[in-house]
Amino acid sequence: MTVFSQSKYQLRLLALVSKRTSLEMMLRRTWYKNSEKMAFRYSVFGSVVGFFGGVLYRDRWPMKKLGVQAANPVELPVENSVVPVVVSDDLVLETMKFGFPSLDTIRSRKSFLLSYDRRNRVPHWVFEHLTEDHIESNGDIIKSNEFFEDASIDVRFRSTEKDYLDSGFDKGHLAAAGNHLCNQEYRDDTFVLSNIAPQVGKGFNQDKWNKLEEHVRKLVKNYKNVYVCTGPLYMPSPEPDGRRYIKYQVIGPHDVAVPTHFFKIVIGERKKARYDMEAYVMPNAPIDDKVPLKDFFVSREDIEKYAGFLLFEGLPDFLFDHINGRKQICCKRIHGSK
Repeated sequence: MTVFSQSKYQLRLLALVSKRTSLEMMLRRTWYKNSEKMAFRYSVFGSVVGFFGGVLYRDRWPMKKLGVQAANPVELPVENSVVPVVVSDDLVLETMKFGFPSLDTIRSRKSFLLSYDRRNRVPHWVFEHLTEDHIESNGDIIKSNEFFEDASIDVRFRSTEKDYLDSGFDKGHLAAAGNHLCNQEYRDDTFVLSNIAPQVGKGFNQDKWNKLEEHVRKLVKNYKNVYVCTGPLYMPSPEPDGRRYIKYQVIGPHDVAVPTHFFKIVIGERKKARYDMEAYVMPNAPIDDKVPLKDFFVSREDIEKYAGFLLFEGLPDFLFDHINGRKQICCKRIHGSK
């Protein structure tokens, strides 16, 4: 376990993910320190290490076997209102082993990771790595619902409880509290407001969306590992003039965006590096309880189109045995085809 600020950790992630970023970061480190020859030599050495680290991550080689854990944190000016956090390298490497969808304001919480949308005051995405042990309650869990602000986010871009007060919307979890019952701190941490988005209560958050979260936990019992990505979408709808528009409400003094839809992608790891996938999109609106979950199946590409980033990029379709419940009969993807 390593203690460092969220913003420094974001820079560490950037260095780990991209070889180009690693080179740029180490060069900037040289300028921020001094221009002595020894400092320059160390910066060049660090750039080489960062370059090959980026290549290893890009190709998803077994980094642990090669002793590659992460790039060193880079000392750069950080945003205000940053608090130290304790982060496990194993959490990041395992949860994000199939790639980061984006690198905007990444925060590693105690048992999940997220990318925060500072303009809309909701997450871009939230990633979870779930196992049967992780979702099982230890028997001593106190189910309190104490929401709190994310102190690692600049106060100008945070959502607060005042934003939700009398808004008519629930504070909807993206990383569900019920997914993290093995540890009291893990469960309580899901109530951070950077993991929350406005959701219609009756008929959605309290009903159909909750049914989807329960379904995910049932899937966890059937697989060695389950990886979940959840996020908001802002999708177009037709208007009387025949054109389509993306319109969404904002709530509270900080103009927190109300997503039109939410997505959830669930990856189940089978034996011998084979996988199953289920992908859902649901409207942020009351849904008839009689409508089955399978009616909300979509392709991964449909979600990516509206989300604006790639999901589980390290898992091409030919590695899946089942997608949305259908057995896959296909060969390795050919360049330029799907």
